[in-house]
Amino acid sequence: MTDTVLQTHELSKRFGGLAAVSNVSLELNVGRIHAVIGPNGAGKSTLINMLSGDLSPTSGRIVYRGGEITGFSADRISRLGIGRSYQKTNIFLGFTAYENCRLAAQSRLPSSMRFFRRATTYHRVRDAAEKALAQAGLENRAGTLASALSHGEQRQLEIAMCLATSPKLLLLDEPLAGMGAEESARMVELLKSLAAGHAMLLVEHDMDAVFTLAEVLTVMVNGCVLESGTPEQIRASPAVREAYLGTEDLAHG
Repeated sequence: MTDTVLQTHELSKRFGGLAAVSNVSLELNVGRIHAVIGPNGAGKSTLINMLSGDLSPTSGRIVYRGGEITGFSADRISRLGIGRSYQKTNIFLGFTAYENCRLAAQSRLPSSMRFFRRATTYHRVRDAAEKALAQAGLENRAGTLASALSHGEQRQLEIAMCLATSPKLLLLDEPLAGMGAEESARMVELLKSLAAGHAMLLVEHDMDAVFTLAEVLTVMVNGCVLESGTPEQIRASPAVREAYLGTEDLAHG
């Protein structure tokens, strides 16, 4: 039985006269990767930005672990246990992989703003950083500057930084963007390994990866949910095929 972590109820976002997202309701559960797909301009990134607190909804509700978080700030949402990656890698290039994860873990300490004690003395921070690097497959790159990592490793590091904050929910915005085949395969295996202990919302254009990873897919077009279902249901949907003008990506995954 899955553990429901987050629900949205009729969530909408308008920018003036433009409805970027309209009445989106979904449910995210531990152990289940939920992918949101759709053409450019469908509202996918706007949706994930509302869930992470980067944007405030115009209407609707967001409920996280039984409590309403609609309109909460991004830092408050992060501290509740929601981790977020971005389309553009968001890491500290001048720090090592370990230092990046240590900073992320340190942000969760109640005393994170007390500067007169060495951060390295916090065993909990060190352990969280090392565990996150291992989970992301970067334990052998801990001492490497982030700027010297490959593009795929930098994306892994961003996820490791999320993991260092002990999230219950991961919001991943195009984690495979710009990767070659080998790096993409490594990221797919990483996301599979994380699914058991987390709820996960995945926004991704790589349809092969989406149909490999997701148990539930939500298709958005023009800010609205066109259809939600299993990969098999989405592949077979005439409405989805029509919206994508019959592209083979969805028909064959």
